[in-house]
Amino acid sequence: MSGCPFHLADLHGPQGVTEDDRVYWGSRFSEVKSAILDNPYQEVWGGPGNGAFPNFESTTRNAFAGFLSGKKRDQLLLAATRAVDSRVDLRWGSDRCGYRRILHPNGICLIGRWEITEENPYSGYFRPGSVGVMIARLSPHGSATHRGQSRSLGLVGKIYPTTDENHADPLYPANFFTQQDLGGARTEYLNDAEFRNEPDVTLWRRGLQIPVLARSGLVFGKVDRVADTRQLHEIAELEKPDGEATNAPKYLVLKMTDGQPRIPDGNLDFRDEVYAHVYDAGATTPSRTLSFDIKVSNQATVRGFAAFKRVHVTDPRRIGRIVFDDVVASYNGDHVIHFHHPNWRKDQNEPSTAVSR
Repeated sequence: MSGCPFHLADLHGPQGVTEDDRVYWGSRFSEVKSAILDNPYQEVWGGPGNGAFPNFESTTRNAFAGFLSGKKRDQLLLAATRAVDSRVDLRWGSDRCGYRRILHPNGICLIGRWEITEENPYSGYFRPGSVGVMIARLSPHGSATHRGQSRSLGLVGKIYPTTDENHADPLYPANFFTQQDLGGARTEYLNDAEFRNEPDVTLWRRGLQIPVLARSGLVFGKVDRVADTRQLHEIAELEKPDGEATNAPKYLVLKMTDGQPRIPDGNLDFRDEVYAHVYDAGATTPSRTLSFDIKVSNQATVRGFAAFKRVHVTDPRRIGRIVFDDVVASYNGDHVIHFHHPNWRKDQNEPSTAVSR
């Protein structure tokens, strides 16, 4: 990250679709992994001399940048359009410094495997026996990074259809998005956080950042059709045989596996908490793994809408797990890696119902 802009409040890099975004032939897992490991904020987590992790601000100013100048200058609108239209996995930019996220600027990347172990009726990489390497990113929707703050943590991922980290040919990973209450939650331990592809919404919990959440809801509702839900058809179509019907669950629920240790400390940064699950302080290699249960369902009770919404997923069934064996908080993990939103379909199991813009 030497020479790259590091201002905590300012945007940099292209928010909208570029020529590089339009050219995509898949990616190699090894290259994406190498990129996020390349420039960690702390060379050795928990080692002597480490400062605090950077806190890039998610500001009202950034969320409304260019808003009054029209859609060609509206930075959040450009970013939302790019999130749907660009499938690239790394956005380096012409200066090799990437781009500044407006809504999820602070994160930590996790490296591991997606494993489906239980019988279920779904297709693609929900099928029993499906195993793939994956990269995920855990980040708050906003600037709140410490335990005790109201923060909405999101867990997003890209699943590669191979168990070979050094697979020679580029592959098309399936992307997914899950999140806590979009308004925020005071989850003391990450162990208790429930991540869903259709989260609750409690707008008033955002306090001074209500304008940021409200504007992001309006913009993504316009571009992505449904602002608070991400469909799962990419996973259900990953490595699906031609001619086989898509069958995706409606709801995905991710939560840390029971028995995962709890990390104490009253004012812990979420990145330190994730590191402590995998590393001993001062160690240069991982000591443990971090696991999440994969649960799915087709039924839920939904109450309210927009500013206040509650989603109770009915009888989520565990069908597998995600096991992370390495983590890194890095400049490229915050500014270069890219996760695209699966395009919205009126019927997620029918590709012909994809909604055009």
